Amino acid sequence: MTTKIDWMRGCATALVTPFTSVGAIDEERMRALVDRQIKGGVRLLVPCGTTGESATMTEEEDARVIAITIDVARGRAKVIAGAGSNSTAAAIEYSQRARDLGADAVLQVAPWYNKPTQEGLYAHFRAIAEAVPETPIMLYNVPGRTSSNIAAPTTLRLARDCENIVAIKEASGNLTQIMEILRDQPTNFSVLSGDDSVTLPLIALGGKGIVSVASNEISDLMSRMTDWALDGNWAEARELHYRILPLMEINFIESSPGPVKAAMAMMGLLEENFRLPLVPITEKSRVQIREVINELGLIESARANS
Repeated sequence: MTTKIDWMRGCATALVTPFTSVGAIDEERMRALVDRQIKGGVRLLVPCGTTGESATMTEEEDARVIAITIDVARGRAKVIAGAGSNSTAAAIEYSQRARDLGADAVLQVAPWYNKPTQEGLYAHFRAIAEAVPETPIMLYNVPGRTSSNIAAPTTLRLARDCENIVAIKEASGNLTQIMEILRDQPTNFSVLSGDDSVTLPLIALGGKGIVSVASNEISDLMSRMTDWALDGNWAEARELHYRILPLMEINFIESSPGPVKAAMAMMGLLEENFRLPLVPITEKSRVQIREVINELGLIESARANS
């Protein structure tokens, strides 16, 4: 039976990683961003995922970002550390390291490039689960990034067979697949949206929340909308959903986290620095992003709270 994890619900933030102008991790800003999330109402933090540019960071840098997040969040929020790899042995090692650092759970993305079969995916995730049996695991399905879809029967099989596989971040964009998981999921298993814009409909269908990009910019609004939906306050949640929908969409006008980092730089929250092969967004996209965040009053709000 799936281990019951009561806190695996609500708005989780897929944290960006701030870099300095010379490409180092900006630890001071990282601490400030984590603190801002918690003050905004977010109680689940996900460092070293796609949005955190973990693919360009060393193992030591991953560990440092996770450690900083845990240190700032201690006693105030739970940390679900990105620990995935397309090597099962490496994913096990990263999961054990995150556990030893004090992470509350780990996020395990489907292996990329290898393109394993469904049986290979099952064996990969089961091996990780058995290596860290005391650590809750959230699967992460994002075939647009990995070219590897975790099919609904595979997700359900893992949920039934592995007690510590307790949730999935579903970013396949396949609503039929997600509904199959929601319909047949075992007791205590949680489905969280991996796409901001479908958070509300997925909660209506039985989902437990969102692993959000937009909450980097609007932690208070995303956590409020998610909580309202989970509490059944549909009118309020719907109104807020449509208000912030342009931001949720504009964040993916170019490859993420390019747009969200651009917006956060406009808000004075970080320097807009990336690691290659990611580069700053185009001027055309920048103009569109500024229009959206101005409409939401985010620049003025950030200045008032700085």
